[in-house]
Amino acid sequence: MLPIPAEELNGSGTLGPYWTFYRAVAAEQLNRWLPADPSVILDLSGGRGRWSGQAARAGHKVIELLDFRRTVDLQSRLRGADRVRHIRADDLAFLPDASVDAVLAEERVMSIELMAESAMSDVARVLRPGGRALVCVDSLVLGMAILAEQEQWQHLRQTGEVMLVPWPDGSITRCFSSGQLRELLIGAGLEVEWVRPRTVLSPSTVDHVLGSDARSLTWLVRTELEAHPDDDDTVGIHLVASARKKG
Repeated sequence: MLPIPAEELNGSGTLGPYWTFYRAVAAEQLNRWLPADPSVILDLSGGRGRWSGQAARAGHKVIELLDFRRTVDLQSRLRGADRVRHIRADDLAFLPDASVDAVLAEERVMSIELMAESAMSDVARVLRPGGRALVCVDSLVLGMAILAEQEQWQHLRQTGEVMLVPWPDGSITRCFSSGQLRELLIGAGLEVEWVRPRTVLSPSTVDHVLGSDARSLTWLVRTELEAHPDDDDTVGIHLVASARKKG
């Protein structure tokens, strides 16, 4: 799969069919991952995604941590508001130990959080024994693509080290290999269940299939989720991992 140009990563570029597919895959991954019984879920995605609403509609109570640096339209989140509590905070100090059943760290939040080790340790602290975390990060594939676009060739061989990549907007993202993502989770005291690219189907393949028959989206999503590219960090702009707290 060829890396997606950086200007497309916010979903506002020309890859409309691919992002439709990407969002459908992410939603179905979450559907399959969510606890079967009503649970308390902490969403760390900073108000950037629809994860809290999806979890609430599935019958869970959600604590959504909002980013102080971003303006969030809470009026658009009124559906399911009885099950979603919004908190603005810089960290998880407001939560006691072992107080939530699951944690969502979507929207690349652990790549945006450069002190990811400390953040994941806090995630492990607030999880109840047996609780799970779903984590999405930027991949080395993405990081190397951005560095190549910036002609930062001297950094492309440093894949064994922490890769911090400057974006055109001035932000910095931390990109992970599958091994580094495993180390992050294990270092926090979690047991890794699986690590995989979010998608392995290329934008060109998705565009071709959906262009031929828009009704094939369900088939494409099922094909993606039935693939098992565990620990394959040679494809995909994002990696997704599921981990469980011992106990």
